[in-house]
Amino acid sequence: MSFPKYPAYRKADHEWLREIPSDWHEVRLKNLLAKKITDGPHTTPEFVEEGVPFLSVDGIQEGELVFSGCRYISHTAHEEYSKKAKPQKDDILMGKAASTGKIARIKTDLEFSIWSPLALIRVSSDHITPAFCEYCLKSIESQHQIELLCTSNTQKNISMDDIPKIKLALPPLSDQHDIVCFLDRETKKIDALIAEQQRLIELLQEKRQAVISHAVTKGLNSDAPMKDSGVEWLGQVPAHWSVKPLKRCASRVVVGIAEAATHAYCDEGIPILRSTNIRAGKIQGEILYVDPEYASERESKKIRAGDLVTVRTGNAGVTALVPESFDGCQCFTMLITTLLPSQDGNFYTYLLNSTSVQDYFRLEGWGTAQVNISVPILQELTVAQPPFDEQKEIAEFLRMRTSKYELLTEESLSVISLLQERRSALISAAVTGQIDVRGLAEAVA
Repeated sequence: MSFPKYPAYRKADHEWLREIPSDWHEVRLKNLLAKKITDGPHTTPEFVEEGVPFLSVDGIQEGELVFSGCRYISHTAHEEYSKKAKPQKDDILMGKAASTGKIARIKTDLEFSIWSPLALIRVSSDHITPAFCEYCLKSIESQHQIELLCTSNTQKNISMDDIPKIKLALPPLSDQHDIVCFLDRETKKIDALIAEQQRLIELLQEKRQAVISHAVTKGLNSDAPMKDSGVEWLGQVPAHWSVKPLKRCASRVVVGIAEAATHAYCDEGIPILRSTNIRAGKIQGEILYVDPEYASERESKKIRAGDLVTVRTGNAGVTALVPESFDGCQCFTMLITTLLPSQDGNFYTYLLNSTSVQDYFRLEGWGTAQVNISVPILQELTVAQPPFDEQKEIAEFLRMRTSKYELLTEESLSVISLLQERRSALISAAVTGQIDVRGLAEAVA
């Protein structure tokens, strides 16, 4: 849909915008405030199981405040922190450390406190509506200004003195209302389309996992005679398959390098894998290197092509097969499995990443905040083992089938990216006056 322009424009004073409607003004945020911008406490509070929600910058997700999973502080601490920053409905919160520029307007009467990475912005409704200000701060132009105002040391930051310098294009209040109504309606439509694609991705992932779990525990022949595996989570398996602990399918299951090795890092050398590099069936991300001499002193930890590397903590159980390009590498505190020559690495990669085995790790692992697994837990994992040729057949079937799901997922991710770009561009065009949406709020409903 194309949108009309305003009847007349004038040249903008600021380099971030070429022109604005003739009756609009360029105003710095500091001139629109009802009170001075504040932030939360710079100390770490004592957290409690129940109490008042306490949000940091991670409480802003997809432009909205999210309270699920948040931490809590006591009512006494909340009263103390509220003396500096007491959030209320229609205030705007901005990430000012690490995730700088994350914006969300408070749309609830719920009482809560904020931490120092969040700035609290309260605007004067005599000059600007909070909803219009929120859209302005989320616009491409404002985000660009925030980026330029940021400083960076170990992480990006925007200072409390710089936030008020952000410059906005300000229309009359009546126009602000029309723009907000238009954007509320249009972004809601776009968000619904994004949600559809996200749900499709979830369904594709569920289908992918179901296909994998069935193939690695039941095989590909639906007519094959079955037997009871003797393991509750495995159930019945093909009668000609063996059922045994993983340690009987491998020549070793060990932990990688456990001690700190920052002193051994170098620009070139032996690759060393971290848990952040391991995804289901893939090795990705930035690869660090250690000194070859340091690695050679830990020869027993060396990883060969065809070995399995399994995450121990956090994403416990997630496994990747080591390709030829990483032959001879090392890893930090992850589990290394060297399979017997009679076993197919691709089959076991699918097996270890299957839903049923992941459930086993969650059941047998330990830890509250995150699951941990050990060498014994992996060694004692009971697997249904097909003959070698059937392992290869199953792995090839899953490679072909899962590649289709991955392609469909990539297509959905591409659609989401385009919709997000469309949403961002529409907001920017409306709040800078590049399109005239007055009176269109009802027309596009």
